[in-house]
Amino acid sequence: MKIAVVIITAYLLGSFCASIPITRKLYGDDVRNHGSGNAGATNVARVYGLKAGLLTLACDMAKAVAAMLMGKFLCGEAGEAIAGAVCITAHCFPLYFEFRGGKGVSVGAALGLMCGWKVFAAIMAVFFAVAFLSRKVSLGSICASAMLPVCGLIFSCGEYLVWMSVYSALLVIIMHRSNIERLIKGTEGDFKPKGNG
Repeated sequence: MKIAVVIITAYLLGSFCASIPITRKLYGDDVRNHGSGNAGATNVARVYGLKAGLLTLACDMAKAVAAMLMGKFLCGEAGEAIAGAVCITAHCFPLYFEFRGGKGVSVGAALGLMCGWKVFAAIMAVFFAVAFLSRKVSLGSICASAMLPVCGLIFSCGEYLVWMSVYSALLVIIMHRSNIERLIKGTEGDFKPKGNG
């Protein structure tokens, strides 16, 4: 019963994609109608500015942290890991928004944070290094996601958290499949946040 509560609660929390209510409230529009059509923080920053993107990032990370803390409280490490996996899935396929959400990067960062500060610091370092050198946020996100389970193993996270990290990394990479195609073709655009955000 507790596991069921964890799954349902994590899915409902994860389905709250912050970018959609934020852009509807502040800009009278849906971010999914612009840019990449994605409901993630990167697209928000690209369309509405860096401040809006950071607000989205903070809200999406917060919901994942809340879900995992709830899971840990109810069912220990297994519940924490299940909550994280369900939350990132819900973020990509949100119940409240026609199952059209983000690509899991913001939630993935929160999952890394919950695995420990060393894991979080490592994946953030990979993200910023790759994104800065390539000027491609998508490539930074893909590389950081791929490093999450690796760092989980290096820094001896619990078994359940490592499996959660593997699942999350695969999901984020799959959600970036169109970006990967453009990266291979050399047509992926550089990240340029809107200047007036």
